[in-house]
Amino acid sequence: MGRRLTVHREERPIYDIVLSASFDGLAEETERLNVKERKICIVTDSTVADLYLKPVKEILSGCCRRVTEFVFPAGEEHKNLDTVRKLYESLILEHFDRSDLLVALGGGVTGDLCGYGAATYLRGISFIQIPTTLLSQVDSSIGGKTGVDFDSYKNMVGAFHMPRLVYTNVSTLLTLPDEQFSSGMGEIVKHGLIKDKAYYQWLSENSSSIWDRDPDVCLQMILRSDQIKKDVVEKDPMEKGERALLNFGHTLGHAIEKLMNFQMFHGHCVGLGVLAAAAISRQRGYILPEETDQIEAVLEAFHMPVRLASLDVEAVLNATKNDKKMDGDKIKFILLKEIGSAYIERNVTREEMRDGLKAILM
Repeated sequence: MGRRLTVHREERPIYDIVLSASFDGLAEETERLNVKERKICIVTDSTVADLYLKPVKEILSGCCRRVTEFVFPAGEEHKNLDTVRKLYESLILEHFDRSDLLVALGGGVTGDLCGYGAATYLRGISFIQIPTTLLSQVDSSIGGKTGVDFDSYKNMVGAFHMPRLVYTNVSTLLTLPDEQFSSGMGEIVKHGLIKDKAYYQWLSENSSSIWDRDPDVCLQMILRSDQIKKDVVEKDPMEKGERALLNFGHTLGHAIEKLMNFQMFHGHCVGLGVLAAAAISRQRGYILPEETDQIEAVLEAFHMPVRLASLDVEAVLNATKNDKKMDGDKIKFILLKEIGSAYIERNVTREEMRDGLKAILM
């Protein structure tokens, strides 16, 4: 069981996304990158290190001159410049040069942090992604967005830096806690809503098999989500246009995430943002009330929160002013024209956002 997608830029292949049921193909894929005489540093967090560092290190040790590791404490609170500084220090002490390679082994925090380190160390060295969470397998590992949080501002410091390879071992989902699996489904449902109505309906119809983590069904799901993100990224790698559609649910979702002090999972906050944006789309007459009800039911099928007991609506609205996706003084808000088709709207009013947030309050 395995699949391959290739990300192109200006019709030139730049990296492969490999989906497999194991790590068995990792050595062969890494050897394609001509690293036999190079050093590799595996960047991972303390949780993933206990699960996968040893087998991945053993595999990569046969592909290169030497493998080192950089393990940092797990948690979003460590996705910051202090951790990046420690990574730089480790690379300097190990004499890493521009020809060497970093490996991001873990979820989105690890991928973003390692990618940013790779983008900025010696003005840029190569890295590969080995995503181990559902969220990272369908979202953060693809497209070259890297970054770290600055104080309470999520991903405020970053760079576009494409990986050389994304290797997804679907079996890592079996060790993923239910809440993290649920969080990943927030981004997956979003993919269907913005680009593929049939896929969105398939997610609804196969929710039980997906939640049971049937390997064939999950591989099919990840493949389609990766295809959607790949196609968008290829058309707009630097997010100057269509790539912004991937931010559906993120403007209000990120603001909620910040107001919750990052104590809620990212995908859950995105799901709440999706519901708020869907409510605005309904108010504008684009989608029907029963369609917003179905979106809510689909999210609930994947054990995602669809209501908040309390929320400072005005604080959330104020937090959107610091959104990275601002265009001048306008928010690039993503709405649905219909299920499976999204568009960029720069004139969503504060009152509309307020009403959208009220739709997710108990």
